[in-house]
Amino acid sequence: MREIENPPHAPSLLESMRSIGYSLESALADLIDNSISAKAKSIGIEFRPTDTPYIAVIDDGDGMLKDTLAKAMRHGSTSPLETRRIEDMGRYGLGMKTSSLSQCRRTTVISLRDGLICAYCWDLDVVVKRNSWIMLELDEDDIAKLPHVHQLWTQKKGTIVLWQNLDRLTIGESSVEVALGREMDHARSHLSLVFHRYISAESGRSRLAISTNGNPLPPIDPFLSDHKATQTLDEDSFSIEGHRVTVKPYILPHASKLSPEEMASAGGSDGLRNQQGFYIYRNRRLIVWGTWFRLARKDELSKLARVRVDIPNSLDHLWTLDIKKSVASPPEAVRFNLRRTVERIRQVSGRTIAFRGRSVDRGEITAGWNEVVDRGGVRFDINRDHPSIKTLISRLSKSDASDFDAVLAVVESSFPADALYSRMASDLRSSFNGEEVTLRLREIARSMFASLDSKSPFRKTWLATLHLIEPFNLHLEATRKIVEEIQKYD
Repeated sequence: MREIENPPHAPSLLESMRSIGYSLESALADLIDNSISAKAKSIGIEFRPTDTPYIAVIDDGDGMLKDTLAKAMRHGSTSPLETRRIEDMGRYGLGMKTSSLSQCRRTTVISLRDGLICAYCWDLDVVVKRNSWIMLELDEDDIAKLPHVHQLWTQKKGTIVLWQNLDRLTIGESSVEVALGREMDHARSHLSLVFHRYISAESGRSRLAISTNGNPLPPIDPFLSDHKATQTLDEDSFSIEGHRVTVKPYILPHASKLSPEEMASAGGSDGLRNQQGFYIYRNRRLIVWGTWFRLARKDELSKLARVRVDIPNSLDHLWTLDIKKSVASPPEAVRFNLRRTVERIRQVSGRTIAFRGRSVDRGEITAGWNEVVDRGGVRFDINRDHPSIKTLISRLSKSDASDFDAVLAVVESSFPADALYSRMASDLRSSFNGEEVTLRLREIARSMFASLDSKSPFRKTWLATLHLIEPFNLHLEATRKIVEEIQKYD
């Protein structure tokens, strides 16, 4: 037996690695990871679709000297088995090269540190032509011709990753400008979500500014943590191999309490239901989201539940993190601890959906519908003790009251439960939350109080508790104005 070297064929391997599965947004996220590891405070993504199209990622991080950059440009520059700095965002030593070449045929990295500038380039056409692992070293004249280099000198440090010959982004497109603009719009939304905890500056940490063509990226918070109706449940934590994993559950507000902008932020094009589940953060960077890891099913009762899970980079080997940092599977020890969280948050989410707008500290609500569990099923009956129903029945003769009860029975028996479930799954808002809500509530109140004398104790009681009667309890400000109007004329 003897040992022989059998190195990979450079052109074949590099061309094959281009199809590893990077999208434009995931490739850009990999470059931002590197900038964060370099302690950047500002990252600018510049793209030009005309003349000679390119994309450049420019940071104000520490920068690299010549030897360091040459090593960073080598494929597999760092072993995944090495212990990394706690704030290091890398993993395999492949991300920058693989992600870049997945989008273009020519990648150049320019870096400035301690007043010294250097640059290296991987050009796939050169590798194919020379049939070897040929990397280009640029001299100062070459570097001076590259876009945005002046910005490095202005910053006095930093790094530029420049993508040219954007074959993957432009192939088959009649308009490069339209295609690149469309892809970058999608990338903006993705990066705003993935790095939202960096962009929004969490307590005790400095803010990271990310922009595209000078336009700042706003953070997209999937938990709507600043919304007054969002419920934050107790945080939990556990230790795996001596490293801390933190779990923080959130219950989003009911769709009726969200503006169209908030709905878009919380659900995006996939809707609330598909975005429920665990949100896994590695060093505060979102890597996987919208999944229960088969610990629960995605359904209506849990669609408002989202769980933030923070893991350190020291547990990468257990999570089987992939090169793109977009796939991770929790180990058994983590699944065991996460399972404890699932049922608790599903119950709270279910209550939020079923009883939206009700608050325990406001007292018992007089419901418009009664939920009745019968023979293993469930139905909804109209509450005959609701004030508006009782008022109307009191005005009717015995015969008319019987006929009215029969009408109510028809309404109950034809309750469109299946259609309602379908509409809830699509996150549509109730039409009773439109601009005409005050007018409709005023009509209901007028009917309730029309036959009650102004001195009647029932009238005073109902006025005092109107905010506890459905549907008035869902529109407290409008109800307050209606009560003031009625009292004004009493």
